[in-house]
Amino acid sequence: MRISVIGCGYLGAVHAASMTSLGHEVVGVDVDAEKIARLSAGEAPFFEPGLVPLLQQSLASGRLRFTTDPAEAAGAEAHFIAVGTPQSADGTAADLRYVDAALDALLPILREGDVVVGKSTVPVGTAAGLAARLEGSGAVLAWNPEFLREGYAVKDTLHPDRLVYGVPQGAGGERAAAVLDEVYAATLAEGTPRIVADYATAELVKVAANAFLATKISFINAMAEIAEVTGADVTLLADALGHDARIGRRFLNAGVGFGGGCLPKDIRAFTARAEELGRGHSLAFLREVDEINLRRRQRMVDLVVESFGGRPFGRRVAVLGLAFKPESDDVRDSPALDVAVRLKGLGAEVVSHDPEAMGPAGRMHPQLAYAASAEEALRGAEAVVLVTEWREYRDLDPVATAALVDQAVILDGRNVLDAAAWRAAGWTYRGLGRP
Repeated sequence: MRISVIGCGYLGAVHAASMTSLGHEVVGVDVDAEKIARLSAGEAPFFEPGLVPLLQQSLASGRLRFTTDPAEAAGAEAHFIAVGTPQSADGTAADLRYVDAALDALLPILREGDVVVGKSTVPVGTAAGLAARLEGSGAVLAWNPEFLREGYAVKDTLHPDRLVYGVPQGAGGERAAAVLDEVYAATLAEGTPRIVADYATAELVKVAANAFLATKISFINAMAEIAEVTGADVTLLADALGHDARIGRRFLNAGVGFGGGCLPKDIRAFTARAEELGRGHSLAFLREVDEINLRRRQRMVDLVVESFGGRPFGRRVAVLGLAFKPESDDVRDSPALDVAVRLKGLGAEVVSHDPEAMGPAGRMHPQLAYAASAEEALRGAEAVVLVTEWREYRDLDPVATAALVDQAVILDGRNVLDAAAWRAAGWTYRGLGRP
């Protein structure tokens, strides 16, 4: 099939390269000329495991190209809208200007029978409004939410755990579903579950999933707050809870909390949309989910300050991790970067390291010091703060690491280290919600 992808950021670039690998002919369109130049050269503008080889293979096949000209998307049977929906500058609602601009760019080139496919995360009710704008174009709108995990985006695109189609009733909906079935023929052949729904349900699936995951993370972090004042161990508590099949162990890792470009802004936008619909009380709990999450960052800072006897000014702190999660260079709303900035604001001498995220972090916060290696960050430190659970940090040898620092104090913001092993090596170890 001929496919266009409008928006070549994180979602769009991964989707375009993945669709090419499924055998389709794909053109990616974006207004950012520099981004398009890098993608055309086989370079990813961000770090995502497996994307660069897939991108280069797709370009070499001749089935993938990138452009700044929306007219080159003409002739595609399916046009995917994969632009960002950031939090608005003056509130918590989603900013839909890029979605509207993407549709504006497509309208002049649409033909009878074309399918416009929304993949961006949008407030419920958005698709119906966009569908109304397509009336008279001959094209039909479908909503096909993405469920990508950063660090696993290629796998999640090629081998998703489900496919959701939001389509209208009638012939238009049948046409849209048929086109999407052709797009995902290889995926469906693997037995991937396929759910055909209305627009509103398809829109809600994504934000409801993120709201649930955020709630689960904040729940265990709330338990960590209780554990800290009772002497309980939240990691053992999570293990015990996780054996209950109704609960499960995943997303029950207490620590410094969630971040990134999805969960925080999506739960805020979901809450704002509920208010617009007159059902704000239904999602009022998400405000507490957000507040619990943000509290954990301050708790991490408080532990560092406590380790210095309340006097952090001028004390050297090694911050290990800047991305909001490992296998990513995304520092949007990153708890790790936030902790580093807060400590710097208290007068600490902060030296940070991250395997992939120092470039994006440096552009956002040039006032921080960045080390070329974890060893350099650790050298002379009076406290070590682990806030992104990269494998290289999890594998640090406590004895060898003790030889690098001035004071053997470690604050484990992800509860991933063996506390007994670090204490045996002479370290003062503190975790979140651990005795």
